[in-house]
Amino acid sequence: MKILITDKMAEEAIEAFKDAGHNVTFDEMDHDSLLNSIADYDALMVRSRTKATEEIVEKGAKGSLKVIGRAGIGVDNIDIKKAGSLGIKVVNAPTGATISVAELTIGHMLSLSRHLTKADKSMKDGEWIKKQLKGTELHGKTLGLIGCGNIGQKTAELAQAFGMKVIGFDPFISKEDLAKKHITKKENIEEVMQSSDIISLHLPHTEKTHYIINENMLSKMKESAFLINCARGGTVDESALYDALKNKKIAGAALDVFEHEPPKETKLTSLDNIVFSPHLGANTKEGQIRAGTVCAEQVMKVLNGETPDHWVNKPHMN
Repeated sequence: MKILITDKMAEEAIEAFKDAGHNVTFDEMDHDSLLNSIADYDALMVRSRTKATEEIVEKGAKGSLKVIGRAGIGVDNIDIKKAGSLGIKVVNAPTGATISVAELTIGHMLSLSRHLTKADKSMKDGEWIKKQLKGTELHGKTLGLIGCGNIGQKTAELAQAFGMKVIGFDPFISKEDLAKKHITKKENIEEVMQSSDIISLHLPHTEKTHYIINENMLSKMKESAFLINCARGGTVDESALYDALKNKKIAGAALDVFEHEPPKETKLTSLDNIVFSPHLGANTKEGQIRAGTVCAEQVMKVLNGETPDHWVNKPHMN
């Protein structure tokens, strides 16, 4: 069958399709080019750059499009409801970036607690400010997870290796299931915010989670606490975060994701108690290979008439 890949993808994923006898086309098309071509393909596979809009999905449905694959977790760049209403399955690779994002989260924890970015910059500037950089250990601290899915649970596992206690809030996972991962479930976000030394977000950006970390939630944190977001931009009110950091209401923060990417202008960059990375969560060699191959497997299951494991829009299917 004919498969169109419009975003850069791990070569291993492309080879998996070819080994299965499929005809693969890689072309980083713009919106109009994709609109004109999509009806000729049985499957579309993307990352985050390509936007599978309602218009594109409808055009594909008039042709032979059967499945759209997202080599990653978030599917906010795909109109999954429209695809479902037209009988087009949308699949993703939710486990592809799990380890990569969890490890980056731990990296930011260490960076904040030991002032690593300040230490590096000061040394490069010819300074020796050892006395100003007294840090804190992760051992014995409480990590609070907002969202306890695959990435949250992997982050908990790594944090526990440092001797951290882990609590979390997730309305979709039972107390018993989280206990198996040594995560103590809290019944609301407020409890997590109040009790944690480090807060880490691991949830999608939806209407319900937009600005879920706002001025009110930030005010519940300990003054010594850190906030880390390696999940999705838009879940944190960046203006409220700026005020909390500037006024020392919380000790620090680390952001890998932003409401607008790249962030053109933000007051947050003027602060010295925040660490940034440019949406690197899934950006590892291993993570990209895993995301691509897992997604390819899901796409081929659909093309083979099988039920995919990671079927994102199943509730919306016609």
